[in-house]
Parts: sequence; structure tokens; C-alpha cells
Amino acid sequence: MGTIVLTEFISLDGVVEAPGGEDFKYQDWSFEFDRGADGERFKETEALGSTALLLGRATYDGFSEAWPQYEGELADKYNSMPKYVVSSTLTNPTWPNTTVLSGDLVEEVTRLKRDVDGEISVAGSIRLAQGLLAHDLVDEIHLMTFPVVLGHGRKLWTATPDKLVWKLSEATTYGDGVLVTIYQRRS
Repeated sequence: MGTIVLTEFISLDGVVEAPGGEDFKYQDWSFEFDRGADGERFKETEALGSTALLLGRATYDGFSEAWPQYEGELADKYNSMPKYVVSSTLTNPTWPNTTVLSGDLVEEVTRLKRDVDGEISVAGSIRLAQGLLAHDLVDEIHLMTFPVVLGHGRKLWTATPDKLVWKLSEATTYGDGVLVTIYQRRS
């Protein structure tokens, strides 16, 4: 049985938009802070521990354009591992080992959790992350919180149909005060 692990770069005021991307007032805002060697190692270990990637279309497009150009252990992992992209418009993915999920989100992700053993990592993918949280499909949340208030931008947290309770399982500070918190779904 697979577990959905949501991993996000987030500001103190909850913004997750474009932490390392363009087309935003504060382009690449997460790169203004040094995560330190241990923070970099945490992100690499997190990624290498995943069995599969589950991505929204915009994040998938960015990843599929960038990762094939890189070399090394992490690039090899991303380029070869199973990838699932939630999209109603993508029909012919070019990144190897990509499957398009175009049906009902709850049904598709429930089936994916049943069929994939291990961690299914959801990186970025704001709209997908919000949908997974709203339907209580996330098993674990990894937040890398940067010490900045951005004041505007797309936020991770939206209305959910009911209260969701989480257990803090880890909290570690890296580099320039970047806080990593890991929450597990409490039954």
C-alpha cells in the first residue's frame, strides 16, 4: 500500500507559489536562504526515498523539462522512477515512465495508493495538493518553511470539508533558519 507524501516549500504566511520558479513577483524566493548542507541532504534523502512521483500538470511540465538535463543519483532517480501526472489535457507525455491520470481524482489516487508500494511524493503541484488535502488523501506532510512573509501568492491551505488532525513527528532547523516539519495523519 502506498502513502501520499506531500512536500512543499512554504513561507511563514503560507505561500507556496513559485519558490524556485518564474512568473511571480518574488521569483526564486526560497533560494534567498541557505538551507545548509544538512538541509540539502534532507531534501535529497527525501526524494531518493520516494517510490513514485505524483504531480500536477504545471509542476510536471517544469520537472520534465529540467530533470533530463541533469546528471547524478537524484537525476537518475527522477528520470527513471514511475511518474503520475494529473491532467485532463496531457495526452502524450515524453518524460520516460510517465502515466497520465485523467479521471476522477479520488478514484485515481485511491487506486494509485493501492497499486504502488512505498512513498508517492507530491512535490509542489499546488492545485493537486489542495485537492488531495480536501479529500483527505494525504498521509504525510513535509513542510520546509522559510523565514519570510511574502504578503501575497497562492497558498497551500484552502477550505477543507472537515477538520483534519495531524501529528508532528519531526521538526528540524537548517541553515538560515529554514524549519522542516513532518506531520503524519492521525487516525
